[in-house]
Amino acid sequence: MQDAVVVGAVRTPIGRRGGSLKDWRPDDLAAFALRALVERTGVDPKRIDDVVMGCVTQIDEQGLNIGRIAPLIAGFPDSVPGTSVNRMCASGLQAFNFASMAIMTGQADVVVAAGVESMSRVPISSDAGTLSPKLLEKYEIVPQGISADLVADKYHVTREQMDEFSLWSHRKAIRAIDEGRFKTEIEPVPVLDENGQKRMFDTDEHPRRNTSLEKLASLPPAFKPDGRITAGNSSGINDGSCGILLTNPETAKALNLEPRARVVATGVAGTNPTVMLDGTIPAIRKALDRASLKADDIDLWEVNEAFASVPIATRDTIGFEDARLNVNGGAIALGHPLGMSGARLITTMLHQMERQDLRYGLATLCIGFGMGVATIIERPT
Repeated sequence: MQDAVVVGAVRTPIGRRGGSLKDWRPDDLAAFALRALVERTGVDPKRIDDVVMGCVTQIDEQGLNIGRIAPLIAGFPDSVPGTSVNRMCASGLQAFNFASMAIMTGQADVVVAAGVESMSRVPISSDAGTLSPKLLEKYEIVPQGISADLVADKYHVTREQMDEFSLWSHRKAIRAIDEGRFKTEIEPVPVLDENGQKRMFDTDEHPRRNTSLEKLASLPPAFKPDGRITAGNSSGINDGSCGILLTNPETAKALNLEPRARVVATGVAGTNPTVMLDGTIPAIRKALDRASLKADDIDLWEVNEAFASVPIATRDTIGFEDARLNVNGGAIALGHPLGMSGARLITTMLHQMERQDLRYGLATLCIGFGMGVATIIERPT
């Protein structure tokens, strides 16, 4: 198989629910990221063979195949097809993996992987119906917040550890913002302020500068009276979009594009749908095994912070250093626009790997109903 290489990656800033991006339709926001991607790379959109877009709640403004609609809004030729992927919280990363697979197998030469979610305009789980009684006969299906507590139980994660981790996430995100680490990956979005005046939204707005361990410790359980999962050690409800351009080395050379990383290996795994959120662990092991790598070989880890128990359990079980984990903060601080997040992890990780001149990075997300996805990328040496 040929290599799949990343030649461009860009995202919008992440907005709070009801925040700066609330007036942007998700299909328009996704189109904005797609336009920014082709403008930054200089690729002619007619050269794009496919658009693969992660989006979780595919209903209303995110329905009717947003993966096809967004490229049309972006002004791509109608000859450029598009599809939508829903692997729940890992949809953006699965879109990236599917795009990579098309390149690796020679079925396409240039593919855009993308992700979008407007949780302000399309509420989470608004696409849900009644679960099948046949499913409920087989498994106890609980809210993800309950599963996050079950993960904490299974891997012996305390409330204190989760609150400390959450504070750490905010502090790292604020430091990254203050040092301008996200500027190269973010395309500012025009929005209106409270007075109806146009401004450029260019900074993730979910991180909290004034939080403290005392404030986090004072928050009540969010899902059950005796639980340890709170609003403070859970991810945010957010809006955002992301786009990544993939091709093969030969086509990159023909288009005068510099390969910034290659896709080394991926892993996807299923786990118990009640505990649900520890799928990162078997997915990581599959990806490492396929790449013939060990945990110590990975220079940078992006483990989605759906709930603090997940990255803590993943870190402790797989065995890697805090200093390599979510170095610019994670979803607890930055937010978790569901369909965007997996693509955002790759984008942020790539830019940070370039900043630190690192070789290997691994991104992974836990998933509802018990799954995990992991992806390893490598920068040129």
